[in-house]
Amino acid sequence: MNSLNPRWEEPAGSFLREGFTGQRMSVLPRPRVRQALDSAATSNLVVTDCGYFPRARNHGRTRYKGITQAVILLCVKGSGWVRVDGHAATELNAGEAAILPAGIPHSYAASVPEPWSLWWLHVEGPAVAGFIAAFNPRTLPVIRRMADPVRLASLASEVVTWHEKDTTDASLVASSGAAAHLLSLLAAEQLPGPGVHTAVESVADHLRNNITTHASVEDLAAMAGLSRSHFAALFKERVGVSVLQYQTQLRMRRARELLDTTNTPIERIAGLVGYDDPFYFARMFKKVHGISPRQYRNHEKG
Repeated sequence: MNSLNPRWEEPAGSFLREGFTGQRMSVLPRPRVRQALDSAATSNLVVTDCGYFPRARNHGRTRYKGITQAVILLCVKGSGWVRVDGHAATELNAGEAAILPAGIPHSYAASVPEPWSLWWLHVEGPAVAGFIAAFNPRTLPVIRRMADPVRLASLASEVVTWHEKDTTDASLVASSGAAAHLLSLLAAEQLPGPGVHTAVESVADHLRNNITTHASVEDLAAMAGLSRSHFAALFKERVGVSVLQYQTQLRMRRARELLDTTNTPIERIAGLVGYDDPFYFARMFKKVHGISPRQYRNHEKG
């Protein structure tokens, strides 16, 4: 067994799986899980188990063979640890989420001095693998800082509330929808950690707030305090597209807004979104949208 930080040590006795004051917990009967996975409305994602364990002293689980569901842990207070497939334990602190893929042995437990308060979900279905891939995991467990823990906890509470209500199709659809929303937000946030990743996010913020900027990649790399090649690689890893592609996305989004909501001449819109040459703007717009700015403006929408 890998050694643990002293404040993460495992309790002398067995872990407690439940029974915490103020806890909420709901488990879907397994035959009902199979029915839900066969139903068109919930075939992609089903919440099989969920709950909330406040100040869960001595809480922990060890699963030597893994389970068929992915496990999502949202730590809103205190701390604990997570271990996957026998590797070293990773700390999970307040404001962080852990994602444990299905089928992999794992264990987790609350810390001894400050046990966590934890929202947790077990989810199953074809869509789950897509969400896991969206987290771009390089190591396990996948740990993510939450940009808005209150919002995510509210969604987890919504999942549990629907799950606790009953096992009708309507309740399962609602709980699955809230869980998908929660996973989507976690995947979209992917907050950077300290250091260079924070600098990359600051540059992305700068581009969002200054879409007409003509700063080169070299200028933006200098803003982040990185070499051009290192910055470009980190930006694409963090955002999903290159710096220039991201800037084009931002400019085209603003161009669409102006075309949809104003009568501003197209030549003027080009300048407002950072293009000095309206003909180049028109070419770029058509490359992205497949139609010219004028055709876009005249096309019925809504």
